[in-house]
Formats: sequence, C-alpha cells, structure tokens
Amino acid sequence: MARLSPQLSPASTPRARALLLSAVALCGLMTAPAVAQTSPLVQFLGTIVLDPAFARARDPEGTAADRGNSHYVADAELERARMGDLRDLFSGIASVSVGGAIPIAQKIFVNGIDMLNLAVVMDGVSQNNRLFHHISANAFDPGLLRFVRVDAGAAPADLGPHAMAGAVVMETVDPVDFLDPGESFGGQVRLSFDSNGQTWGGSATVAGRMGALEWLAYARRASGEDYRDGAGDLVEGSAAALQTGLVKLAFQGDNGHRFELSAQTMEDSALRPYRANIGSVGRPDPLRLYETQRSTYAFTYENTQAAGYWDPRLTIGLSDVTVSVDQPYYPTLSPSQGENRTLSGSFQNTFHLSPDDTIVAGLDYYDRRSQYSDPSTRPIVEAARNWGLFAQARLEPTDAWSLSFGARWDRQDFIGTNGWEETFSGFSGNASVSYQATEALRLRGGISSVFGGLALEDNFIFNPGWDYTGMRAARAENVTLGFDWEQQSLRLDGEVFVTRLNDVRLSSYSANAVGDAESRGFNLGMGFGWDNGFLRASYAYSRIRVNGAPTDSYSALDLGAPLGGVIALEAQHRPWGGDFVIGGSVEAALDYDDLGVDSDQSLPGYTVFNLFVEYEPPSIRGMVLRAEVNNVFDTRYADRATYGGDYASVTPLYEPGRSFALTASMRF
Repeated sequence: MARLSPQLSPASTPRARALLLSAVALCGLMTAPAVAQTSPLVQFLGTIVLDPAFARARDPEGTAADRGNSHYVADAELERARMGDLRDLFSGIASVSVGGAIPIAQKIFVNGIDMLNLAVVMDGVSQNNRLFHHISANAFDPGLLRFVRVDAGAAPADLGPHAMAGAVVMETVDPVDFLDPGESFGGQVRLSFDSNGQTWGGSATVAGRMGALEWLAYARRASGEDYRDGAGDLVEGSAAALQTGLVKLAFQGDNGHRFELSAQTMEDSALRPYRANIGSVGRPDPLRLYETQRSTYAFTYENTQAAGYWDPRLTIGLSDVTVSVDQPYYPTLSPSQGENRTLSGSFQNTFHLSPDDTIVAGLDYYDRRSQYSDPSTRPIVEAARNWGLFAQARLEPTDAWSLSFGARWDRQDFIGTNGWEETFSGFSGNASVSYQATEALRLRGGISSVFGGLALEDNFIFNPGWDYTGMRAARAENVTLGFDWEQQSLRLDGEVFVTRLNDVRLSSYSANAVGDAESRGFNLGMGFGWDNGFLRASYAYSRIRVNGAPTDSYSALDLGAPLGGVIALEAQHRPWGGDFVIGGSVEAALDYDDLGVDSDQSLPGYTVFNLFVEYEPPSIRGMVLRAEVNNVFDTRYADRATYGGDYASVTPLYEPGRSFALTASMRF
C-alpha cells in the first residue's frame, strides 16, 4: 500500500473527507463539526480504532469504486488479535471465515472461496499458493500487521496476476507506528496467558529513527500445552509452538524518495495430528512432527511526495514456505518435505490526472517453484513463470459517480513434474461503479473476468507420471451488486455475489483433472455508534457447487468450503468515558445441509459468546490491561470453515472450550 502524500492523502479529497467525518460521527467519540474545524484531519486516524472506516481512510484508493466490496480489519480488531491467530484477526467479518483451529492448519475462505484462488500480497510481495493439503500455505502472525484488506469478488488489475476471486492485502508494521512526533526511539511489549492450554505468549517491538533512517525489530513467541474443547476432551496436537520475527529498515530523504527493506519469518515445530487439519479419521493415528517455516523478503521504492504524471513504485520480493513431515507408517519416506518459493517483482506508475482521478499502469513478474522430496525419491518439481502487463483507471466524473475499470494481460510458462512444458496466456478485465443515489444511500456493483493460468498442485501429491494433456488455463467470473446506507449513527450495507471458477485444477494423485466451481450468496452488515461505544454485526450466506452439484468438504478441497449462514457481532462500551472498556462478541453459524452425496451428515449450527474488559491505568502512560473469557458457555464446536464436519467418520479439529485470558501491553 503506497504511503499517503501530502497532496493526495485520503482526507484531502472531498469524498475521502466525508468518509472520515462520517466515521468519526458514527463512532460518537467526537462530533463531526468539531473535527471539521481541526487541521489536518488525518491526525485523528489513530484515535478511533474500532470503525473499519478509518482503515479504509488510510488506503490511498479507499474511496475508489473497486473498493466497494472490500472489507477492512479495524485497528481495534488488529490490536486484539496481536497475541492470537488469523481466526482472531477476521472474527468480526462474517464473510471471511477461518477454519483449522491451530495456526498451521488455518485456511481463509472469502465468500466461500478458498484463499488459494485469491491473490495474496504482503508488503507488495506475492505469496505462495498450494503446499501440503493438510496445512495452510498462508499462515500469518497478526502481531506484525498494521493494515489488512480483503477484496471480495472483482479485483483491480494492479493487484497482481490470478486474482480470480479477489485478493487479501496485508502490510507489516512500520517504525513510525511506534514513534511519536519528534521521538527517536520507541516500542511496545506484550505478555499474555491463556488458561485453556496453559499458553504463555510474549512479543516485543523496538523502533527508532536517526535522521532519514528508520528501523524496526519485532519478535514473538508462544508456547503451551494441548487445549480442551467444550466437552472437556483433550485436542491432541494443539499445543502452541510459534516463533515469529520481523526486521525492517527504511530510508526517506527530504525529497520524498523512500527505500524500504523488510524480512520476516514464522516457525511452528511441534507434534500435530497425523493430518494436521483433522482430529482423526476412523482409526486413531499417532501424532507426528510437523516442522514449518515461512519467510518473506521485500524491497520497495516509492516517492511519498510524488504528484502529477510521475509517481513510480518498485517492489521486489521473495516468499518461501517449507514443511517437513514425519511419516511413521512409511519410515523410508521420513521425513518428507515440501517447499514452495515465489520470486516476484512489479513496477508501476500512477498518473494523477486530478486529485480524484488516477490511472495506474505497469508490469509484474513471478517465478514460482514447488518441490517435493523424501529420502527414497529424487525431488519432484512443478514450476511456473508469469509476465503481466496491467492498467487500472479510477475516476470520479461527478460528485455522485465513481468509476473504476482496468485490464491486464498475462503470459504463463508452466513446467510439469515430468518435464512437460506449455505456455498459457490471456486477458483479464474488471469494472466497478459506485453511485450516490441520495445523501444516505450509495449503490455499487462490480464485474470481472480473470485469467487464472494453471495453478501449481499440492506438492505432497506430486506424481511424475501425470499426463498433462488437455490441461487448460483457469478463468474466473465475478459479479457483485450492493448498497451502503448511512444515517447519523446507523450504517447498513449489503451485497449479492456470484463467483465462478472455470477449468480449475482438481487435487488428485492419480490424474490431472480440471473442473468448475461456483459460490453464490449474499452479505449483510450493520454498524451503530453512540457516545462511548459501538456495535457492529454482519451476516454472510454462501453456497458452493462443484461441477454443478452440491458439494462436501472433500470434493471442494482447494476450491472452497460449504459454509451456509455465518454471523459475527461485536460490541464495546467505555462507561462514563472512563478508563475501562467492556465488550464482547458473538460467533455463530446456522445449521447447513445443502451438501454433496458423499457427505453423511449435516453441519450443525453453533453460537459462541466472548466477553472482555480493558483497563488503561491513568497513572501509567501506555499501559493496557485486558482480561477476557472466551467461549463463555463452553460450547463444543468446530468452526464452520474447518474441514470434515460433514462426515460421521471424521473428528474435526474442535475449537477451544471456555478459557480465561490475560494480556498486558506497554507502549514506551
């Protein structure tokens, strides 16, 4: 995400200023007229943290038509997930589901579609896709994130190749996030304890500034024991064993030229269920050691003061994820190892036609290699290289209309496990429109057709005998129609969506195959603010089909998940404007039985309540103490996006039962 230049900060445009003012008024922590008299407006972005409108306001394109279906993780949600995982990060957004219960198994689904079919970008660097089907290829630590956006459905052309069902965009913390104006050194430490699993966690961030040079270092560790589910049963292989780190250096001259280099790593090494995303299947299998490591390196150049027709941005990065798995039933194959590595780069220029009108054009590239190896066989490899050219226009011809449209062309060179080579190429196009029908009502819509290329397969099922004859490049189609209505302290929004994936690769060791998938449904949201509090609720319904028929979770593997209706609700209040904040959340799913013929039971509904209280001691500046009770009524459940709940023979990975958690953070 580009930094905000003084000339083009979101609060400098009339539409973005209105967005920021409405967010302030909605939260109720200060009145819009009071803000309107203060300059600059952006100084309040860090004050009100619950409303996602502030995260949107920090997005340079937050008011563009192609952001109409985007979901932003609010600052408060980021803060509360710092010592947690991806499920904590997205718990307030019903249309984004995270299943898997433990970090290495957690998979993200957007509108029912697996994140493997979305573009995933961290600090501008393209992330890997498939790895071992029992773990996630994209596990991230919320503790090192400062910005998270999910683009559902039609995605703009400048987000990168193969954004078939949208994108997930993340940005890591910057040194300036921990430094007050004029400060040269700062940071934050956090300590946490969770009673269910006796899990201890700690993180530390230090940052500094020396003239034009900025630096940051972050480290986190979490360790514990296996937790118990809501029935009191031990979930074996669920113990926390996480280590993450981030180092970032940046140099910014007086003329705005900024160079930024970052490196991050994440490790999880522990005994896990034999199939890490499943409790058990039929017979009880032994635990086995999973050693996983992912790392991302990014270099970025941009000019924060650029304007006019020359505003370049260059990004070069490397994303690597490796997993080593013991094979107790096959000693000659132990340990087996999979690796997926992506080298990527992009260069783009933003042409500022006016304060509200831009065209972004450029080119991007990736070189992706996936490999499987074990002691008994030679390494087996699939690889792909892709060149892309793109352009995206974002225009506001009138105060009421906002338009965004773009196109890209991609050429992919693919190499199969047996040396087979083929080149695929195709165009992608997208268009979004937003119309302010009345002072309170905005209508929006988007459409896209996206070239998906041929995806690399799960490397733990690589087969050198595959016949690639007849393999085709995938293509996706997205349509969304929605509205946003806001009146004083109340905000309502909703959309209907259809995503079709055509000729997508289906996971199978025995044969290469392609198929089609479709997810359709709707999302509804509500926000209501008062003087010292906020309520936010959302309901998402999605129904997925594979090859035209209802599907079970196995048939939908790597494509999506049968989710049905999912509910998320959050509320908080600061009594009498004092030092305490109290609040809670509800996570729920409705019964769902629209499943494929291979499933033998419906997915049961559940409702989970969570409560918290935060205290900021007035005598200790920068300290926040938080106590919470999660799963208050000790419900036994597996998140709706967790694999296997539709099979009687499968024991899914159940989420933790009731737990008491304490967190202390200190900003210095």
